[in-house]
Amino acid sequence: MDFFANLSMGFSVALTPFNLLMATAGVIVGILIGALPGIGPPSGVALLLPLTFGMEPTSGIIMLAALYAGSMYGGTITSVLINTPGESASVVTCLDGYQLALQGRAGPALGIAAIGSFIAGTIGVVLLMLVSPALARWSLSFGPPETFALMLLGLTTVTLLTGDNALKGYVSMVLGLMLAMVGFDIISGDARYAFGIPEMMDGMDFLPVAIGLFGLGEVLAGAEIAAAGDTVLQGRYGLRDVMPSARDWARSRWAIVRGTVLGFSVGLLPGAGPTVATFLAYTVEKKVSRQPQEFGKGAMEGVAAPESANNAAATGAMVPMLTLGIPGSATTAIMLGGLMMWGLRPGPMLFEKNPEFVWGLIASQYIANVLLLIMSTAFIPLFVRALRIPYSILMPLIIVFCVTGAYSLKNSLFDVGAMLIFGVAGYFMKKLGYSPAALVLSLVLGPLAERALRQSLIISDAGLGILFQRPIAAVLTVTALLSVA
Repeated sequence: MDFFANLSMGFSVALTPFNLLMATAGVIVGILIGALPGIGPPSGVALLLPLTFGMEPTSGIIMLAALYAGSMYGGTITSVLINTPGESASVVTCLDGYQLALQGRAGPALGIAAIGSFIAGTIGVVLLMLVSPALARWSLSFGPPETFALMLLGLTTVTLLTGDNALKGYVSMVLGLMLAMVGFDIISGDARYAFGIPEMMDGMDFLPVAIGLFGLGEVLAGAEIAAAGDTVLQGRYGLRDVMPSARDWARSRWAIVRGTVLGFSVGLLPGAGPTVATFLAYTVEKKVSRQPQEFGKGAMEGVAAPESANNAAATGAMVPMLTLGIPGSATTAIMLGGLMMWGLRPGPMLFEKNPEFVWGLIASQYIANVLLLIMSTAFIPLFVRALRIPYSILMPLIIVFCVTGAYSLKNSLFDVGAMLIFGVAGYFMKKLGYSPAALVLSLVLGPLAERALRQSLIISDAGLGILFQRPIAAVLTVTALLSVA
């Protein structure tokens, strides 16, 4: 009975005119931020956080959480339409989403992403309500060995992102890990592999690399084969035309379910976040598919699974933030700073001392998911029509978009130069059959894996044996080794 009373109280808070306005504004701004390479959810939340200073804490967190949900979908738009991920969780969507766009099916790809995001987000909120305390306690059992084993499993799945040649996949992965080691040593603080270049002391940022490999690399490859006057997208794109077909639904329904469950589970783990969830969801989907050869060539479930996973993971990341004060992702880490700023202390007592805040946030997530479905579906024809222009005109626009995204990260021309270099590298990788996705995955997971491994070895008396002495770490490590075999 308390559960329904709390939920009713939450909706009474979330449905006030001002809070409803904040949720709507958050979703709209989130979609725009997610679609712009170089900004992404953490930066978007950080930019809007100062605007919440004069608000009630509930209104502020409702806007930030709605922005988080909107930005998770916004990154899908550019991933599908121009093969440029808006943020790290959208990288996997490029693999099949852009291929579908080239086949004239950008509308259904964006449609299945919107519907999958809605379903995953809604189920994620239900799980957030029902089982957050128990799941948060379970996530506490993930120490450094378990975290490293999870990252190792993520890295070994690159063979499923590389097509037919596993060796080229592992070469791409090693290149990514080498890039991840550039910068200050996380334990000793010594500079390494920076070659005296100040901008490299902090390491290689993910976004310039991803924008170059996927966005500019695709433009250079497409310039070879696109004749002047070609359009990227063909076909009709009214509102009816963007709805997934019955065949799309049949192929995607279980992908959405699996992506939701996996995404929420990964989102609970501190530090994992939506990016890891999307790679794992894509890998699992390719493994269980009856047509694995279609992945990377325009498989609809290759869009549905990761898009469901990233929204579910975004919701799951709020569980450890609210109940333990441990951020599950970079974005929730910034939200955690907002809670502290408002004088709220996350933890089990937050539900007891500030029930209107917690349940108002939970109820607002239902509302934000409905708003996201309506807005994203309604605007898909507009997004798609913007791409129905000659490729000779679109190509320089995409290059400008890539340069702007790389520069906006730190207002640094070094990042623009890095993006251009990786754009050329992405072109040659595509021509030679190497995997940009594997490189990006290892660049994202490399620092997390290194930190967890170094911490594990410091606390271990058995060296690498610690990975086999703890049950969860042992299962994940053995699974990773089996995936290599």
